[in-house]
Formats: sequence, C-alpha cells, structure tokens
Amino acid sequence: MASVIDELIAGNEQFVSGEFAPNEHYYHTIAAKQTPKVLWIGCSDSRVSEHQMTGSKPGTMFVHRNVANIVAFNDVNISAILEYGVVHLKIEDIIVCGHTRCGGIAAIEDGVHENYIADWLCIATGAKEAANRIAKERKLNREQKLAVLTEENVKLQIKHLKNLALIRNMHAKGTLPRIHGWLYRVEDGSIQVLVDGRDQGRATPRKAPPRKKAARRRT
Repeated sequence: MASVIDELIAGNEQFVSGEFAPNEHYYHTIAAKQTPKVLWIGCSDSRVSEHQMTGSKPGTMFVHRNVANIVAFNDVNISAILEYGVVHLKIEDIIVCGHTRCGGIAAIEDGVHENYIADWLCIATGAKEAANRIAKERKLNREQKLAVLTEENVKLQIKHLKNLALIRNMHAKGTLPRIHGWLYRVEDGSIQVLVDGRDQGRATPRKAPPRKKAARRRT
C-alpha cells in the first residue's frame, strides 16, 4: 500500500510533466528571480491553500502562515517577512486572510490549556472581547459567534499590522502598502472581502463649495 509520502512524490512527478514542463519558460523566469505582487498572511490550516483558492501560480505571493493568521508584535519571523517583502521585494499589497471553521478561532472562543498555543492565541484577545460584545447584543448562538469572531480576528490583525513601526512609518509617507482583509469559506471555496485595501489612496471627491447668493440690488 502506498503511503502519503509515496503519493506526494508521485504528485510531484505529475506536476513536473503536466504543469512545469508545459510552462517551462515561466518557471525558469521565477527561478532566476522572484517578483511577488502580494504578501499573504494566512492560517496554517491544511484546508487553506492561498494559490489554489485564488487560481494563482507560484511566484505570485510571498507567504506567511501561522495558527489563526495572527500578526504578533514580538514575532521576529513576521517582522522579517514584512521587511523583506515590502522593502526589498517592493510588494504593494498585503492580504490578511482568515477562514471559516478555523480550529484556532474555536480555541480562542473555548480556551485551551496547552502552554504555547494558549500564549499565542492571547494575541487575539481583542477579537474575543469584540465578539463577546456583539454576540450579547445580537443574541447569537455558538456558530454565529464563531463567524463573528473569525471576522473580528482578521480586523484585529490588520490593526496590529498597521501599528507595526515598519508599516506605520510607510503609511505616514503614503498609501503603500495597501492592506486587505479576506475571509475564505472552506465550505464553498469563496472569498469574502472584509477590508478592501483597494480603497486606500482613492481620492475622495471633494464637494464643491456652496455658491454664494448674489446680493440683491436696492432700487
């Protein structure tokens, strides 16, 4: 019986013959130099594949994934990825993507006892507090509350991202990088845009000043 490892190796052979070989020029181009257009911050969940869900090829995205797509202030890993991505690779768009039925989100709601996981999920405390408030106001059941918590976590991590010195200083000088918040629905494969970074930098049309009424002449 073939093991999972055997299947992965066989899958690579199919990739080489069915995808790599027919697109050899493209893959040789990205082998020489990577020029990704997006920095992806997503969850480590095995059901969530950023390239597959977006129909994109390798070389499109510079990727960071962790439990519950969290942006931590004290994480040297994500800080280095951000700096390399936006400073050296000149990436102009960052996507923070959460997903439905996330085990990390359920653990934020229910609490966990494992030391490292509990410490990591503490970073999402603000999202938990917001979801608690909304659930109480709307009288939500558990499933509805988890949906709200998932969205609030994406919004909180975007807030964390914008507060990091690198991004904060860049935004003080201009609109780049643009920050996007997405939610991937594992049950139907669709993406919901929670925060549309395309709105950043779009000029808000100015209202024309009210026209002054002409003074009446006294006769």
